Amino acid sequence: MSSPGLQGGRPAKVLVTKIGFDGHDRGSRIVAAFLRDAGMEVVYTGPWQTVENVVNLALQEDVDVIGISSLATDHLIVPKLMEALKTAGLGHIAVVVGGIVPDSEVGLLTDAGVAYVFHPGASRDQIVNTISGLAANARASA
Repeated sequence: MSSPGLQGGRPAKVLVTKIGFDGHDRGSRIVAAFLRDAGMEVVYTGPWQTVENVVNLALQEDVDVIGISSLATDHLIVPKLMEALKTAGLGHIAVVVGGIVPDSEVGLLTDAGVAYVFHPGASRDQIVNTISGLAANARASA
């Protein structure tokens, strides 16, 4: 049986980052470790990234999935990221958001094209399996 991180013979590649001014990065560091332990290649930026930086990194690193962590209201910037990815020809990249996202704001993200929203308490297996599936889909549609 192959590792959930392997997609088409190479590891799934995931950019884990934070956009905006929220500096709380413990959750994103834990998720990055989960993904690495599952055999995925992880590009981790840490906090305070701009939409432009994330799009440029996604292009340069040829990622399959972008994971955005939000503990404040930085998830409200994600629709701008989704538009910028489409404009850059990177609309095939799956974007997930994890952290504190009020139920009333999940629709804003999914309407913008976010593939999945992880809430606090999401299990390691749920995160790894969801991102692995999204990476396979992104690679197939690239």
